[in-house]
Amino acid sequence: MTKRNAEAVWTGTLKDGHGQMKVGSGAFDVPYTYATRFEEEPGTNPEELVGAAHAGCYSMFLSALLTKDGFPPTKIQTTATVHLGRVDGAPTITNIELNCEADVPGIDDAAFQEQAAAAKKGCPVSKALAAVDIQLSASLI
Repeated sequence: MTKRNAEAVWTGTLKDGHGQMKVGSGAFDVPYTYATRFEEEPGTNPEELVGAAHAGCYSMFLSALLTKDGFPPTKIQTTATVHLGRVDGAPTITNIELNCEADVPGIDDAAFQEQAAAAKKGCPVSKALAAVDIQLSASLI
């Protein structure tokens, strides 16, 4: 199987410092700060990247399941809302909401819901995040 890598460098204190996150492929190299993570300052943060990874993985896995079942999708669009809260006083990802809309010709809603749930359970990122409450809303368009 493949291996992927990413890197982060943080300089300074938690509140006054700054960091840089980048992926091994060079596809992105972005700064982040305390304010982009815990406040509403524009910019990215680790939770946003977890959400992007989860949405991407889920969409691909659902596509594979649907195609294997004879219903190749035209389009799958998934958003992931990652909630960062406090548990025992520590910042913690408390839950993730996956919202999926898919155009899948010929499938009925019951069969689609079954495949959507299986994708939530089976995608590699969902498995990695098994300690987090993951909620799914899936609909056909």
